[in-house]
Amino acid sequence: MDVDEILTGLYRESGRQNPYPWYAALHRHGPVSAIAPRPEHRAIGVVAGGYDLVSQVLRDPAWSKQAPPGWQEQEILRTLQSSMMFVNPPDHTRMRAVFAKTFTPRRLGALEPVIVRVVDAQLERMAEAGADGGEVDFVADFAYPVPALVMAGFIGLPEADLSWYRQRVDRIDEFLDVAGKTPQRLARANQAAGELRAWYRELIAHRRRHPGEDLVSGLVEALDSGDVELTEDELVSNLIVLFNASFVTTVYLFSNGLPVLLAHPDVVAALPADEELAGGCVDEVLRLESPVHFLARAAPEDTTLGGVPVRRDENVLLMIAAANRDPARFSDPDRFDPHRGGPPSLAFGVGPHFCLGAAVSRMEGRLALPRLFARFPRLAVTRTPTYSGSLFLRGIDKLFVSTGGQETA
Repeated sequence: MDVDEILTGLYRESGRQNPYPWYAALHRHGPVSAIAPRPEHRAIGVVAGGYDLVSQVLRDPAWSKQAPPGWQEQEILRTLQSSMMFVNPPDHTRMRAVFAKTFTPRRLGALEPVIVRVVDAQLERMAEAGADGGEVDFVADFAYPVPALVMAGFIGLPEADLSWYRQRVDRIDEFLDVAGKTPQRLARANQAAGELRAWYRELIAHRRRHPGEDLVSGLVEALDSGDVELTEDELVSNLIVLFNASFVTTVYLFSNGLPVLLAHPDVVAALPADEELAGGCVDEVLRLESPVHFLARAAPEDTTLGGVPVRRDENVLLMIAAANRDPARFSDPDRFDPHRGGPPSLAFGVGPHFCLGAAVSRMEGRLALPRLFARFPRLAVTRTPTYSGSLFLRGIDKLFVSTGGQETA
């Protein structure tokens, strides 16, 4: 099976549901391979799945992100291309510096009791929903609301708007997927981006009149003082992208991780009393079931990558999830091992675009998992999980469980 056949298999529905056999086949071709041009990806001629090569490209700021043709004509693309996640230095450096100042140790430390409070409240709701043996949708009742409520409090989003907000986020995520570039999905994403931009402008105006301790209030104050190099339009774009990136990965950390953890009852039994184990479980779930499966970077000049020629401005498809299961870097890479040593996973990226919300996501997992299994030691999956169908952001969207009927306080 050649590399083009592997990518064809990945893009099919069955491949998006279970991409890991295809990644294993990709590794048999080595860390990087040339591919035929594909309509799904503009100007991509190389695919890399080797951990060291993917990490090397992500760390090098000279390898850039390319804006798609005609991006100025689409609301969603204008939003993405004016956010730090999708631009290159020096604009990326300028924007990231503004937001990095707000992710202070003091602000992150203040999140810990917030996370515990949110987790405990959702566990109580799960207990009520699962009383008398009733099924609970773990995603709807825990995996989604925990990070959404935490980030809403951190950023300063009204809780009452979260359901409305999620609908718009889902439309944008659909468009970002490898199969999402259809006129219908583009139109829905454009509408969602426009509605979110209007919503954030109203929120910013409200925070000017009624400032608080949240991220938006702090950013508005910095913006109005003239101390930061950021326009209000850029602030809106970055808030849209930041909230999405900060909580979707945590949703999938929980939902993708639960079946993995339940397959290891010894780990589940030990988690409530072992904080170090909880951290190891978070890192290993992120490695084994990475929420983000691929990124792309363009070559700064004619070069070679692992011996494969890459032309200037040609995109390399970086298979994050494949790199996290590279047998050259991880012994028995398909096995769950919360005590695993070796290099860190690339789930949050690495280098200049390393995810700003990574520390929050890890903290949520480290605090939530022990409390989840302390409350529900007999938690069990009752139906086959439903995956998103996306390969860009791959995760379980519906996961029905029973709480076991024997919760402990």
